[in-house]
Amino acid sequence: MLRKRWDKSAMPSRHVTVGPDRAPHRSYYHAMGMTEDQIAQPLVGVATCWNEAAPCNIALSRQAQSVKRGVDEAGGTPREFTTITVTDGIAMGHQGMKSSLISREVIADSVELTIRGHSYDALVGVAGCDKSLPGMMMAMLRLNVPSVFMYGGSILPGRFKGRDVTVVDVFEAVGQYAAGNMSAEDLHELETVACPSAGACGGQFTANTMATVSEAIGLALPGSAGSPAPYEERDRWAVESGRAVMNLIEQRIRPRDICTYEAFVNAAIVVGATGGSTNAGLHLPAMAHEAGIKFTLDDVAAIMRRTPYIADLKPGGKYVALDVHNIGGIPVILKALLDAGLLNGNCLTVTGKTMAENLRDVVFPTDQDVVYPVSRAITKTGGVVGLKGNLAPDGAIVKVAGLHEQRFEGTALCFDCEEDAFAAVQARAYKKGDVIVIRYEGPRGGPGMREMLSTTSAIYGQGMGEHVALITDGRFSGGTRGFCVGHVGPEAAVGGPIALLKNGDKIIIDASNGSIDVVLSDAEWAERRVNWTPRGTDYNSGALWRYAQNVGPAHLGALTHPGGAAETHCYADI
Repeated sequence: MLRKRWDKSAMPSRHVTVGPDRAPHRSYYHAMGMTEDQIAQPLVGVATCWNEAAPCNIALSRQAQSVKRGVDEAGGTPREFTTITVTDGIAMGHQGMKSSLISREVIADSVELTIRGHSYDALVGVAGCDKSLPGMMMAMLRLNVPSVFMYGGSILPGRFKGRDVTVVDVFEAVGQYAAGNMSAEDLHELETVACPSAGACGGQFTANTMATVSEAIGLALPGSAGSPAPYEERDRWAVESGRAVMNLIEQRIRPRDICTYEAFVNAAIVVGATGGSTNAGLHLPAMAHEAGIKFTLDDVAAIMRRTPYIADLKPGGKYVALDVHNIGGIPVILKALLDAGLLNGNCLTVTGKTMAENLRDVVFPTDQDVVYPVSRAITKTGGVVGLKGNLAPDGAIVKVAGLHEQRFEGTALCFDCEEDAFAAVQARAYKKGDVIVIRYEGPRGGPGMREMLSTTSAIYGQGMGEHVALITDGRFSGGTRGFCVGHVGPEAAVGGPIALLKNGDKIIIDASNGSIDVVLSDAEWAERRVNWTPRGTDYNSGALWRYAQNVGPAHLGALTHPGGAAETHCYADI
């Protein structure tokens, strides 16, 4: 087969493959069996988060081989490498969760360093678990080489007593067992059937939320995020992703051409419309930051507040990712929103075409109730809303999808770490009307901004999910349901108002009005502030310490470096 001859004069790989002075560099490629033609072609990094930590990532190595085939068939030379992941389902409910959000930065950094160090010309990134998706997309925007993202796919739903279940059902079952409402035998049976295949958690939790974002923002091929991890068609999408990145090299289309401010608005709209994870309030600002775009929690919250909620997905609804795939995938959701005039159809995508062009032939199916047309939206406002008030001057976020009441008034019950709160929940040492406060779990104070799924699920499992609220400067899993307010800022570690709360303080949360306040006089606030002293942590060395020294506030995305706006050069232009 006659291979195309590429002009590498503007490609990063010229620094390691072109000219007599690069003979030592080429010798390494010869050592790996590469031909002269392969060395002369664009070098495409194929990055995955493959590991044996959890089902989210176990299929990614297989998918990478298909990506490599697509790159090769389109005239490129694929170079596979892997990066880390921390899988939230296993890290949940103990100190391991402090590593989760930090892993997002390590993924982005390690992909950046691998691409920079070897002067690769383009990137296909395949990711499967919560933080690995935004981490991989952050790297693409930071490097700004032609890039295609591909989701590794969701897990198939489990079956328990005639109904579909996910891992969140297992977390909630722990609470049911503690309350005496589930036998040990049933709990064990549930744990053995809830996760029957490879793939990430099946509801509209963080992984599927960010997979939806990957299509909505234009970094993934339309339809590629839908098929479950075990399906063979996922390998077809991998081949097509490899081919697509070669087309982007030829057309000189880069991630920052695709991920404009308008594309981030589209992404936030889709999160709200699907009742997606509150973690999008962290990840969208962080991704935008890499491109030099200011897009904060306030922007995300304002967009989602005006967005209709149209997809009846777990945890607030009935269905899982497989059900969306079976009716046509994420393009069906995008088509419903585009036809209603809510999305900007002019945004460029990795196909080289606009979103409107990609969706032109998509027909919205009317014989299903997984996704509703905007004219019959489940609710008129989005499934995730922002809150502000004297308890959260920098903002907070709550998922309202599935909530029956959007106002909660109660009294504070304060804990300075998740373990203490979980122990109290397990002991039923709380009551109806309590607002459980978990603080010193923010980005800096944790450090690492842990998720609280074990605690919130135990509350739901005990049948108290509608009777208490929970607020934290930490995060919630995308699988969390109930009146759970996260990202409260400023965080306790820097003296935010949440640090000054005392048991019995009256707290009013009103999601309809977007407010969160504590009833205290100015004099009482002032006295408590004078008496507050900062707290230390036990993390005084290593990765967690380093993160705590650099991380910024949650409402800006928990950022650790100045971002694209501070650049004086971009890697893609070296």
